[in-house]
Amino acid sequence: MGKGCIAATKYFLFLFNLLFFILGAVIMGFGLWVRLDSQSFLTVLQESSTSLKVGAYILIGIGSLSMLMGFLGCIGAIYEIRCLLGLYFTCLLLILIAQVTAAVLIYFQRDLLKGETYNIVNKILVNYTGSNNTSEDAWDYIQRTMKCCGWSGQSDWKENVMIKNNSKILYPCSCRNESISGSDKQEKGFCEGLSPQWPVFTKGCISSLEDWILRNCGVILGVCVGIAVIELLGMILSMCLCKSVQQEDYTKVPKY
Repeated sequence: MGKGCIAATKYFLFLFNLLFFILGAVIMGFGLWVRLDSQSFLTVLQESSTSLKVGAYILIGIGSLSMLMGFLGCIGAIYEIRCLLGLYFTCLLLILIAQVTAAVLIYFQRDLLKGETYNIVNKILVNYTGSNNTSEDAWDYIQRTMKCCGWSGQSDWKENVMIKNNSKILYPCSCRNESISGSDKQEKGFCEGLSPQWPVFTKGCISSLEDWILRNCGVILGVCVGIAVIELLGMILSMCLCKSVQQEDYTKVPKY
């Protein structure tokens, strides 16, 4: 390989690793958001699902590892250190295999995941009290913003302990459809109805969530394919540069 090609490969790999470092920071930020955010659908699941908490920590770990790999890849590319380039290639290959495995497992276990999600949400709806609880606040936020009620529909709320055991006609305020006349306009807790017919959204949140995924499936798929292409490109560049390095010169590596 000519010197011009080697130089081009080296600097392309450096830019790639800089991009990979930024991508790692984004993944780690997403993991932190999943773990710390209190107003999303994921918060509802986290309260009852340890697997999602573990998943958030895995994302944080992958992001941190990606940032470290991006840094080591930059060093290996600039100073042409074969062991770092080989390590970088191996880590990228393992991450790519893990991502494909996770995608396949999610696809074939989607019905099981859907059932587990229903059980988690149903438990929240049955025991909902309107107190300042993280999962309850998150579910109220979801119903308000997605304009839905319950998981499959408003009938899910009929099993709520407070609604069943109260002599008044109560309904969840976050389900309130403002286009229908009613008495209260609170953002959370229970509101008192004027008639047995609740002034709420009839659409379940599972339908709203599926609609959102269908509307954005192109973006989601594009991001996944883009990440895979970037990783494959990094593997190719690192191997090309590793093969072109005949003798390592460690004197070029700065000493601290």
